[in-house]
Amino acid sequence: MSKFYLQFYCHTPSLEEDGWVDVAELGVHPDLAQQLGELGIIDYRRGLIPVRQAARLRRVLRLRRNLGVNLPGAAIIENLLERIDELHDELARLKGGRPG
Repeated sequence: MSKFYLQFYCHTPSLEEDGWVDVAELGVHPDLAQQLGELGIIDYRRGLIPVRQAARLRRVLRLRRNLGVNLPGAAIIENLLERIDELHDELARLKGGRPG
């Protein structure tokens, strides 16, 4: 039996953390980005979002696509996941694992 391996690549904008990226570069339709902006999921201005929110946008869309979660539900899940990450980092810092 033959084994096949898949390798996936994801384009990541090469801008500074405080920059903005065109949603078209991320493969997101501007109308959808506008809707996400209106829901408060991302900051959306004239076709652009902050680079620091690109990963958040991808995760919300992945929840929607893979699990069939609606946009408000995906936003709630994403907020909870971000909070868990913050708490995990704080716990590691308090245990002496990482300087804060």
